[in-house]
Amino acid sequence: MAQATAKASIPRAHKNRTVSDWVILILLIIGGLVMLFPFIVLLLNAFKTTADYNSSGPLSWPTHLQFDGLMKFWTRVNYPEKLWNSIWISGLVAVFAVILSMFNAFALGIGRVKGRRWIVLLIMLANMLPQEAMLYPLYIMFKQIGLYNNPWSIVIIFTVIQSAFGTYLLSSVYGTFPKAILEAATIDGASRWTIFKNIVFPISKPTLSVMLVFFFIWTWNEYMIPMAFLIDNSSQTIPIAVASLTGDRLMDVTTTAAASLISIVPTLIFYLIFQRTLSRGITTGAVK
Repeated sequence: MAQATAKASIPRAHKNRTVSDWVILILLIIGGLVMLFPFIVLLLNAFKTTADYNSSGPLSWPTHLQFDGLMKFWTRVNYPEKLWNSIWISGLVAVFAVILSMFNAFALGIGRVKGRRWIVLLIMLANMLPQEAMLYPLYIMFKQIGLYNNPWSIVIIFTVIQSAFGTYLLSSVYGTFPKAILEAATIDGASRWTIFKNIVFPISKPTLSVMLVFFFIWTWNEYMIPMAFLIDNSSQTIPIAVASLTGDRLMDVTTTAAASLISIVPTLIFYLIFQRTLSRGITTGAVK
């Protein structure tokens, strides 16, 4: 009986779909294809020869697969070295920024420090500040403390930048935390650290996981500040290595396409690994 009811409900669900639902679905499919189009073009040209690209253009299928562009980029820029630099810089920034955001937001959202609104306002204004305005002051500061041309300068800079956004986001979330739970824990003799460790942190894990994924990808794609601060070739990241392929009177389209393709593969793998964590964090935050 239950199976028959379930089977009968399936056609009804399809019949209940209106014309606007189908229009929205078609528009979403078209939008997805438009977003995937640059990646498809990149994929087509990454495995072409230069002669094949010049004769048939960027939108044609390669006559046969060529891996010369990938090999040129791999050997020319020492890709494993650049990959490791990007991984450990982005990973440390993501972890440090999440931890710093968490403690800052706990103090602002739950600790209720004096001048909380002004501090949050300053953090919001700092998020709106363009990186070009920070470049020269940061250059002077890290030059004086001896961290210029050092990957740790990038870790410090982007930990602060990403944690500013994370603090602003989490402080608004922690500001709506149920006061009854905190008051009950305080009456039971729980300290601030106990409240943070046993109550606030477990509840905010989904939000923190989303921030971790975004901070990693954002830092991975950064170009301007790493380009200005990392002079030595051995300390540079993948976006800088890809940019080094182009210059005055130097433009190898197939090698650049192959380099762009291989540079985004690690972030795609990272996203696929944490996709379930990301979706759970977003849906859990929405439900809460």
